[in-house]
Amino acid sequence: MKTKKQFDTRLVIIMTLLMAATLWSQRYKIVDTGQIKFYNNSLEINTPALGAAFYGQDAQYHGNQPSYTDNGDGTITDNVTGLMWQKSPDMDGDGNIDAADKLSYDNAMAGTSSFNLAGYNDWHLPTIKELYSIMMFYGEDPSGYNGSSTNGLIPFINTNYFDFGYGDTNAGERIIDAQFASATLYVSTTMNGNETMFGLNLADGRIKGYPTGPMPGSNQDKGYYVLYVRGNTAYGINNFSNNNDGTITDNATNLMWQQDDSQNGLNWEEALAWAQQKNAGNYLGHSDWRLPDAKELQSLLDYTRSPATTNSAAIDPLFNCSAITNEGGHSDYAFYWSSTTHANMQNGSNAAYISFGEALGYWQYSWTDVHGAGAQRSDPKSGDPANWPTGHGPQGDAIRIYNYVRLVRDVGSTAVNDQEPGSSQPDGFTLEQNYPNPFNPETTITFLLTEPGLITLSLYDTQGRKVRTLLNENITAGQHSVNIDLQDLPSGHYLYCLEQGQKRQIKACTLIK
Repeated sequence: MKTKKQFDTRLVIIMTLLMAATLWSQRYKIVDTGQIKFYNNSLEINTPALGAAFYGQDAQYHGNQPSYTDNGDGTITDNVTGLMWQKSPDMDGDGNIDAADKLSYDNAMAGTSSFNLAGYNDWHLPTIKELYSIMMFYGEDPSGYNGSSTNGLIPFINTNYFDFGYGDTNAGERIIDAQFASATLYVSTTMNGNETMFGLNLADGRIKGYPTGPMPGSNQDKGYYVLYVRGNTAYGINNFSNNNDGTITDNATNLMWQQDDSQNGLNWEEALAWAQQKNAGNYLGHSDWRLPDAKELQSLLDYTRSPATTNSAAIDPLFNCSAITNEGGHSDYAFYWSSTTHANMQNGSNAAYISFGEALGYWQYSWTDVHGAGAQRSDPKSGDPANWPTGHGPQGDAIRIYNYVRLVRDVGSTAVNDQEPGSSQPDGFTLEQNYPNPFNPETTITFLLTEPGLITLSLYDTQGRKVRTLLNENITAGQHSVNIDLQDLPSGHYLYCLEQGQKRQIKACTLIK
């Protein structure tokens, strides 16, 4: 005869499976940035400890780790997003990636109607959110590099799978002229009236607005590299829920966001510290907030909105955004810090930010929107913005060292208490997401206990059947890690459940062979 506890346990597993099924059906999984190095305001440092300066930066957290499959037919499948990509931007098939491969925006859009690769004819020019999914922040920005050789340069894309070319210096281009076209148009204009496309520069690691026609002062359409994509037509579409408690959950990405922002500007070190301060006070009922990485932050952008066209920030109006007066003296909205360092060839003194207001530059002797609300650029982590009275770089990018903050946390963990299903995570009983995930065939599960006792860690399949007991023993208080090898199990989705007395937490993982 089954006891009530056994029935309760079964109910919890079934409830979690239903929730997990929803998570697995979500189509907007954000791929981790790939950043594994730690930085202070200028240099690489050792891993910061909890409570120390610069704790909570990008490399401290491991999200959906990049996982690709080379299909051997000129296509690459992203195992995290479900998108299939053209492997190479070599459009003329000569084996070189150079200026001859670049297409105008109009030709890039028109090319989808006739593009056929690996037997598929449903390719499209990616949206900027699709394109940003393959961005990796282990690259180094070569801006300021005066040479013509690309030896030793590291682009912002995984070249173990994708072919990549820098700017064609033989054709008079700069090394950093490796802008990739997207299908996302800016709903406003840039540089005093240009129709603008959001493009991703995989040489210098930035999203900027680029003209769909000629560059200012030119009569020839600007050319872009192109990677066509197919599959997962829901990628990049948010599904926000207002929790009516000061938080917004995106059910598509499985991230919970602070509804308000910091309401004042902070430098990068202060932004990281602010997240720790909020956690110490159990802000909005949670103590696991963090500064979002660049890709998480970019997922919030609503590219149908802009200050000039909707009189709002480029974000869903469920969110509250601080209004500012920009460098040109006009009403605008803030930039937001990410936790991601934007490294260059010399150091890590810049961090990536997202423009939810106009991305201003001092262009032709006046302040104007040069890159669009929705750009991702980078600013110095510290210093005095007054040192850049006319901005920086060819378009005079405005420098804002005191940017705003919007915190984020994962809602992927399902914390369940037998007495109160769906209750909040028990204090001091924390099951972390396994790493790596997806994995093949080994992964590590980490958990934190504040009280010693008998711990059971079990693995279930998607039918709720126990596959394996991973741990069943008395454990001391503290943080513990369990390395598991699932070589003998088939590929698929699994659940792992941590139990201590009446406390239970369950998370999902994916084995890919």
